[in-house]
Amino acid sequence: MHSDRSTARFLGAAFLLQAVASAVGGLVLLQPLIVPGDITASMTNISNNTLQMRASIVVEMVTAIGIVMLGTLLFAVLKEQNRNVARVALGLYLVEATILAVSRIPAFALLLTSQESVAAGHPDYLQTLGNLFYELQDFGYSLHMVPFALGATFFYSLFFRSGFLPRILSLWGLIAAPLALVGIVVSLLGYNVPIVIFLPNLPFELTAGVYLLVKGIRDGSSAG
Repeated sequence: MHSDRSTARFLGAAFLLQAVASAVGGLVLLQPLIVPGDITASMTNISNNTLQMRASIVVEMVTAIGIVMLGTLLFAVLKEQNRNVARVALGLYLVEATILAVSRIPAFALLLTSQESVAAGHPDYLQTLGNLFYELQDFGYSLHMVPFALGATFFYSLFFRSGFLPRILSLWGLIAAPLALVGIVVSLLGYNVPIVIFLPNLPFELTAGVYLLVKGIRDGSSAG
């Protein structure tokens, strides 16, 4: 019933698009511009690298689109396992995409404020404003991980039940997503969380994406 290879390829491509875009937008483009604890240096970097900052914003918008595509395809593939669970998971992915997209508004405001601040010699009020925009975009980026981790846990549990992916791969996702949820909740409460808590999810998405592109969706009856 779910052996359509084109569906599997689209789902695999959606996994890869969302994972790669997220890594590029956040880790490759934005993070190198930020100097922790030094908003002046961060704003100077952003002002001096406006194309990189704009690219980060655009790529994160692509990520939001990828999230919607991924959630829709996961729902289409997994809804027969449990329609209500799949529907809730899809709703969480849509919330995730919305929060991420909205969080890029203060990121763009940070870019404009950084340019004005550098031109004006970094007056205190612009640094304060820039810090506010930075905190808002950073909080929004962190917050979008909550519905993601919840929705992913629901979807991956359906994958595990279905046998459409190898059990070990589904189990990997079922460990990575709740681990990320615990990490982001603790982080939002103001505690430092080791990056290792969040690392397992990205390679899972890449591996699942490649598997679905190459192997397709397994026949659930052959799972083991």
